[in-house]
This record gives sequence, C-alpha cells and structure tokens, in this order.
Amino acid sequence: MEVSVYNIKGEDTGKKVELNDAIFGIEPNDHVIYLAVKQYLAAQRQGTHKSKERSEIAGSTRKLIRQKGSGGARRGDIKSPVLRGGGRVFGPKPRDYWFKLNKKVKTLARKSALSYKKQQDAIVVLEDFNFEAPKTKSFVELQKNLKIEGKKLLLLLPEVNKNVYLSARNIQRVEVMTASALNTYKVMNANVLVVTEDALKLVDETLTK
Repeated sequence: MEVSVYNIKGEDTGKKVELNDAIFGIEPNDHVIYLAVKQYLAAQRQGTHKSKERSEIAGSTRKLIRQKGSGGARRGDIKSPVLRGGGRVFGPKPRDYWFKLNKKVKTLARKSALSYKKQQDAIVVLEDFNFEAPKTKSFVELQKNLKIEGKKLLLLLPEVNKNVYLSARNIQRVEVMTASALNTYKVMNANVLVVTEDALKLVDETLTK
C-alpha cells in the first residue's frame, strides 16, 4: 500500500512510499501485543521493594507469654508477626521482574502494533529533515503543520538527532526515538506515529529479516 510523503511544512511532496504489507498489513495478534507490553512494563520496574522479617527486626528475644493456657495465639518474642511492629511474613524482597520472550514473538508484536496504526490511519511519513538549532518552537510548528498538535506523538528517526530530540524534549505527549529502538509499547501508547523515509526503510529491514 502506498502513502504520501509530507515535508515539515505539512505539504505533500508528491512522493509516495510503499508500506510493506508483511509489516503494516497483517492481521494483528492481540495476545502477543499483550505479552510484549507486559514484558516492557515489567522491565521498567525497579524491584527494590523490601520488608523486614522477624530475624531482621531489633528487639528482645524474651518469650512474652507462656506457650499454653492463655486462650490466645501462641507467640514467642516481641518480633512475632502476630504482634504490631513485628516482622512481616512472606513480605516483598528485591527481585527482577524481567522475563524472556522469543524474538519471533516480539517481532510479531511490533508488526501487529504497526498494523493497528495503519488501520487507524495514524501513520504519517515525513521527508527526512533536520533543525538548524534545538528550538521547541520549531517542533511545535511541525506539529501544527501536520495537524497533529495535542496528540500523543511518536517520532521515529533513522539515527540519533540531537537538535530534533532537544526541540521535542519539553513538549508533553511527544517522544522521539530511533527506528532501531522501536518497541510495541511505544507504538501502542502513541496516537500518531510519524516516521521519516529513512527510518521507515530501517523498520522494514529490521522486521523482515
């Protein structure tokens, strides 16, 4: 399927690019999207939560009441989990939440996410560009020209571009990333996907290996 290429002024350049049906035209698989998003969010967790067990709490080890005959729960020292201020039973410990996903699953998830964006007509192909200097005003004008201001925007570039990145950094709901770092969560989280011509070629090469 062919789509028009626009410049940063929002004008149709007259050029057309082909969106690979093997990437943008597949039947989306919701389950693999779920798995890929779950893995991404799990990897963002610090996992530094920690509670103290009874062996880690400072306190006397004197047995407070006799073992039997009180009619209440048996308990040992002041650090017993039964008591307020005692140790916690089976509390959280530092851990890594990351889990493995097969490469084919992650690739299918990205293809499915991109296919959803194509179905929603939420993909804009932009002519390769650069800003002379990092200016937030320049990026705001780009959004207005493309009529996508106020929307959650993901801009894909072929490589790191400091001027473009710094121009977009202070704008809410805008994220700039390279095509090689593309992931399912970022695509699904955006309302509009703006991709430059060279970045589109990189996405094609990466997902059709």
